[in-house]
Amino acid sequence: MEYNKLVSVTGLTGLFELVSSKADGGVVRSLEDNTTKFVSNRIHQFSHLESIEIYTTVDNVNLVDVLTAMKSSAEKLPDASDAKAVKSYFEKVYPTIDFVRVYGSDMKKMVKWFDVIKKNNIEIKLSEAGENVAQENMVAKTKPTETKTASIKNNAPAKKINSPRKMA
Repeated sequence: MEYNKLVSVTGLTGLFELVSSKADGGVVRSLEDNTTKFVSNRIHQFSHLESIEIYTTVDNVNLVDVLTAMKSSAEKLPDASDAKAVKSYFEKVYPTIDFVRVYGSDMKKMVKWFDVIKKNNIEIKLSEAGENVAQENMVAKTKPTETKTASIKNNAPAKKINSPRKMA
């Protein structure tokens, strides 16, 4: 199983492997109990883990960066139900997370997702397409913004829209 096939589905707990997609939804397999089912996109939304970014005090980072830091950390993974322990864990493992904009429930999800990924021996890395998108986002953030001017089609002088009329 590959990291780029993992999705989160709104309204359903846990992580899923996207087995196949259709115009009106997708077939997903739960990583926790290996059940397979069809999920309609009329009711649920899919979020690929590759596309999730985390707010930090500097720039947004991809979820892969946080999960990699969690993997390389010597800190013990906290119980996801203990909010204080989860926050102190992330303060040690990834201290640049913006704790104002990243809610406690989001940090709990990351802990749960990391545990599921670890149990299923999934390598945490972006696919080549995901890496290209991440690099384009970084380039877009570092490029100076260009101002575009509208071209004028005729040489007629501009009309004043809100000019007061003179009464004679």
